[in-house]
Amino acid sequence: MGTILEGLAASGLEAIIDQGEARRAEHARDWWARNELLDFQGTPSASPLAVVTPRSTEEVSTVLRCARETRTPVIPYGGGSGVCGAIQGRPDAIVLSTAGLDGLISLDDGDLLATFGAGTNGMAAERRVQEDGLTIGHWPQSIELSTVGGWIATRAAGQFSTGYGNIEEIVHDLVAVLPDGSVVRTRRTPRSAAGPDLRQLFLGSEGTLGVVTEVTFSLRPLPEASRGQAISFPSLEAGIEGTRRLMRAGFRPPVARLYDDMESARNFEGACPDGRHLLLLLHEGPEALVAPALPAVAKLCAEVDGTEHDAAVVDHWLERRNHVPGFRGFMEKGIILDTIEVAAPWSRVAELYHAVVSSLREVEGILIASGHSSHSYRSGTNLYFTFLARPADAADMARTYDECWRRAMEATLACGGGIAHHHGIGRVRRDFLADEIGTEGVETLRAIKRVLDPEGLLNPGALIPGE
Repeated sequence: MGTILEGLAASGLEAIIDQGEARRAEHARDWWARNELLDFQGTPSASPLAVVTPRSTEEVSTVLRCARETRTPVIPYGGGSGVCGAIQGRPDAIVLSTAGLDGLISLDDGDLLATFGAGTNGMAAERRVQEDGLTIGHWPQSIELSTVGGWIATRAAGQFSTGYGNIEEIVHDLVAVLPDGSVVRTRRTPRSAAGPDLRQLFLGSEGTLGVVTEVTFSLRPLPEASRGQAISFPSLEAGIEGTRRLMRAGFRPPVARLYDDMESARNFEGACPDGRHLLLLLHEGPEALVAPALPAVAKLCAEVDGTEHDAAVVDHWLERRNHVPGFRGFMEKGIILDTIEVAAPWSRVAELYHAVVSSLREVEGILIASGHSSHSYRSGTNLYFTFLARPADAADMARTYDECWRRAMEATLACGGGIAHHHGIGRVRRDFLADEIGTEGVETLRAIKRVLDPEGLLNPGALIPGE
């Protein structure tokens, strides 16, 4: 067949190939802070051979068949908003952009189902279903940048997940193309006991096992009522206990975010008394359920010294929740920073928080080490840490970055926590995966990869250690 580009041209797909320098550079990496730092320091990621943008499941199938025949690595690319280094360009690879798989395919108000092409922008998908009075209910911070297929690939969690569920609870069925070009379509039923759930094979696979081309979501009506609530606690432990109690009692506010005292002061100045830890709640649903939830939750939290405050702070958070400053401005000042999200059972959350923050504060040049909880469950919650550091020598920024991540991962594992809650593995966590799922778990992943992708062509280097 010759090269993959020749093969695609021979298959009538020459129009989907873009070898422009700017386009290739745009698809060389995701938003991983470490790659941003290397780019800032003058060593940018390698551009791929070409960017191909198939327009249908059938064209994706053709691309992957040509890639296997020519042994060409393929890097699937959605919105590029990942932050863990799952996308890493290389000159012998093509990037398969899902941008051509765009838009609503079907919407069924009776069954509350909507199917989108995997390259559909997340906010565009949400706005489309809202035209019919519905919502997907998935609100990642990257919703304006990410794609619905990317949500599947990274096993994402949105800001409203405590009430509405994570992506694995919202996705109903999907279509995916395997590395040999064959197509898997899962059944459109509300539940199935027909063997293992094949959707789970692609959720969190980070483009290493196949390319998702269509996603169907189980929708819900837009809420009749939406009420904010703000409660502060004298200690993080009290705030954790208050959140645990309301989850145990059966309350499911879509938003439940508990900030430590540092982040409470930094993000909500004047809205939370100094030294206290602020819990933001958003209750949504039928008015008959929302109205009584507020006093009941306040009573539960008061049992652990929770004090209610003006709920306007919740509106403030809703307005600014997706405003995140870029890395580059900090790097120009010699500062390296990132966020790290982990998870743990309720019994270990406080210990994990203190262990990670204490370890980060031992890093030379550390400026900030703080955290909050943003996704809670009956049996535990996540913790979302932020670190900023300014090493004495700017040349040490990458080393400092790696040390912060290592310390956070090691402290999390030592406390029995999980190393990744919703951003995925990529490359930043890859070498810690065996500590999370065991060597047997890694070998199982490798075995699946070998069966589906024996040449190791799909997104090599992401997720699986040693690939």
